[in-house]
Amino acid sequence: MFEAIGFFLLGLVLLALGGDAIVKGASGLARRLGASPFAAGLLLVAFGTSLPELAVNARALVTGSQALALGNAVGSNIVNIGLTLGAAALAAPLLIRWRALVPLLVCLLLATVAVIVAGLDGVLGRLEGIVLLVVFVAVVAFALMRTRGEKPELQDAIAAFAHSNAGLALNLLRVVIAIALLYFGARWVVQSAPVIGLALGMEPLVTGLLVVAIGTALPEMAAAVAAARRGQGDLVAGHVIGSSLFNLLVVLGGMAAVRDVPVPASFVHLELPAALVFALMLVPILRGDHRVSRTEGVVLLLAFIAWVAFEIVLTH
Repeated sequence: MFEAIGFFLLGLVLLALGGDAIVKGASGLARRLGASPFAAGLLLVAFGTSLPELAVNARALVTGSQALALGNAVGSNIVNIGLTLGAAALAAPLLIRWRALVPLLVCLLLATVAVIVAGLDGVLGRLEGIVLLVVFVAVVAFALMRTRGEKPELQDAIAAFAHSNAGLALNLLRVVIAIALLYFGARWVVQSAPVIGLALGMEPLVTGLLVVAIGTALPEMAAAVAAARRGQGDLVAGHVIGSSLFNLLVVLGGMAAVRDVPVPASFVHLELPAALVFALMLVPILRGDHRVSRTEGVVLLLAFIAWVAFEIVLTH
C-alpha cells in the first residue's frame, strides 16, 4: 500500500512536470512553424493542460483498465469545475471577459448530454467515438473564429500564454523530455491507483473518478489559483471549460474510437448527470455579470465536497 502511494505520488509529479514541459515546448514549436501567437495560445490555454489526463487514459486503455480511464475522463470534469474553478475564485474573484466561453459552455452541456444518451445502451461504440472527435475539430475551429472578435487586451493575454524565447533545439528537447515524463508518470499512476483504490474499498471506476481525477488535477488547481491572483480570470475559466470539452470529446471519444468502451448503468445514471449538473452551475455565472465571486467559489467547492462524500458513501 505505502509503496503504491509512493509510486502514485511520483507519477503525479512526473505528469505535472511533463504537462508543463510539453506546453512550453509545443508553444515554442508552434511559433517556429508559423502559427500565430494567438492561435497557439488559445489551443494551449483551453486544451494543453489536459495532456496529463490523456496520457493516463491512453495508458489505462492499453493495459485494459477501461473503467479507470472512464472514471478519470468524467471525474476530471467535475474536479475542473468544483475544485479548480472553486479554489481559484476563493483565492481571488474572477473577472471573465472572454465572450466565446458562453457558446463553448453550451457545447460542453450538449456534449455531456450526448455522451449520456450514447451510453444508455451500455457501450460507447467506435462510430460514436469518431463523431465526438469530429465535433472536437468543429469546436476548435469555432473557438478560433469566435475569439478573433474579442477585445485586443484579451487576445494579447491569450497570445502571451504561448510566448517562448527558446530556440528550436530547446523546444524539441522539451517535447522529448515531456513525452518521457508523461509516459512514466502515466505508467506509475495507472499501476498504483488500483492498488490504492482496492485498499480503500473502491472499484476501478470510482478510483478513476476520485483518486486519479483529483490527483492529476492538483497541479492544475495550484496554477489556476496563481492565475486568479494575477487577475487572469479569463485563462482560468478558459482552461476549465476547454479542458472539460477535451476530456469528453478527445479523451473519451478517442477511447471509444479505438475500441468499444463498456459504460456501466450506474455511470450513465449518476456520474455523467453529476458532471452535467456541475456544468449547469456555470450558466448563471457566465450569463450574469461574468464574474465568479468568492461566494460562488465557496458554493462550487461545497458542491464538490458533497459529491466526493456521496461517492465515498456509495462505495461503502
